[in-house]
Amino acid sequence: MRGSSSLPPSSEQERAPGQRPGTFQVPAGRLLAAGVKLRIALQLRADCGIRVLSHILAAEGHDISLVEVGGTVGDIESLPFLEAIRQFRQEVGRDNSLYIHLTLVPFIGTAGELKTKPTQHSVRDLRSIGIQPDILLCRTDRFLDPDIKRKIALFCDVDEEAVITAKDVSTIYEVPLVLAAEGLDRMVLKYLHLPQTERRMQPWEDLVNRIKNPVDDITIHVVGKYVGYEDSYKSLNEALYHGGFPHRVKVNIKWIEAEALEEPNGKLLLDGADGILVPGGFGDRGTRGMMMAAQVARERRIPYFGICYGFQWATVEYARNVAGLADADSTECNPETSTKVIYKLRDLLGVDELGGTMRLGTYACELAPGSLAHRVYGSALVHERHRHRYEFNCLYERTLTEHGLRISGRSPDGKFVEIAELPGHPWYLAVQFHPEFKSKPTRPHPLFAAFVAASYQHKTANSLVGQVGQVSPVG
Repeated sequence: MRGSSSLPPSSEQERAPGQRPGTFQVPAGRLLAAGVKLRIALQLRADCGIRVLSHILAAEGHDISLVEVGGTVGDIESLPFLEAIRQFRQEVGRDNSLYIHLTLVPFIGTAGELKTKPTQHSVRDLRSIGIQPDILLCRTDRFLDPDIKRKIALFCDVDEEAVITAKDVSTIYEVPLVLAAEGLDRMVLKYLHLPQTERRMQPWEDLVNRIKNPVDDITIHVVGKYVGYEDSYKSLNEALYHGGFPHRVKVNIKWIEAEALEEPNGKLLLDGADGILVPGGFGDRGTRGMMMAAQVARERRIPYFGICYGFQWATVEYARNVAGLADADSTECNPETSTKVIYKLRDLLGVDELGGTMRLGTYACELAPGSLAHRVYGSALVHERHRHRYEFNCLYERTLTEHGLRISGRSPDGKFVEIAELPGHPWYLAVQFHPEFKSKPTRPHPLFAAFVAASYQHKTANSLVGQVGQVSPVG
């Protein structure tokens, strides 16, 4: 979609892999949040909500807005967004908008044929609310032959060349190559009346080659609270995979339930780990298991990466078992503890209403010269995204640093501790922020790339020179 609106770009927005300058991606959640805030601020009536959304859809100062409306056609959750994009086309004109619809074309094994009815019905439902798709992405496990495409085009009222096979592939990062081979990029340029420039897919081709032809693999043990549903850590999973791409190392993830480590002999679950990662979370359940993971990594000299909650419980573990603060705890789980190593954000004391109790968004972090974090980033100042309610209590910084812990990253005003590491350990680093949110397949986050390299070195106990060298963008 092309156009403009009153919605300024957020400081948190990141350019997607392969995304060119001038392209703006808008998550549906952000649209809804912005619409609700604007409606409240302007005291608009409820029936003005859709109108507000239709104005938000285009991004000021950008050439193209890519807006994804998730869910299934007909679901009540998506109806306001579908109505908004319907109105949007009326405002900006057909030459400045494009509807691409993802549909299913299943193969029925017993019948031995592909069925187009799900696609026909989905398009029919869209047309019933005033939206006629321009391009159909047909999700299937095999390439569609010309007869199938012709049938879909006829009954869905689209051009035959606009029926695109979205074939299942072995890695999601191969999807752009398949869609390019089907001519999707050419169709988008045609329908938006943009110049037919030469596609540049070499970085993606190099990336897929690295993914499909690794030189070795490693196993990272992820100790979390929600491991029963792997998509709970989707961003984290992908960031770990990204970290292996520049090294041609395949990352295998072994999920460890944090509570299981609290059982007798639970630490045996960490045997064979090339690296240990403890991700974010909330609440008391499993926190002793997280501390056990940090302790095992510290004592066995296994590379350790703590993120958010993994940072907080790594510092509590260190305070208890190294600095001699036996009662060290977090007030999130033990409000009455006498040693509040982790406590509620000072800026949020007394703020208890829903949505007001988090440090959210992008914040700057200054890195200590010569630290592991400084060497990994190659910069003295970085900006990372946060999502947490509790912080490290600086009253205990001196005690912990005197016992060997190093605070290597903090906010520019010195108020918040952002990174802690352990000098002398092969690779032990914990961060309060969420670096996985900024990782890209062709530009892996430096912390994940360095963690994977350290884990591979732990596995091989050999020099990585020549095989796993300095991290560089793929392609």
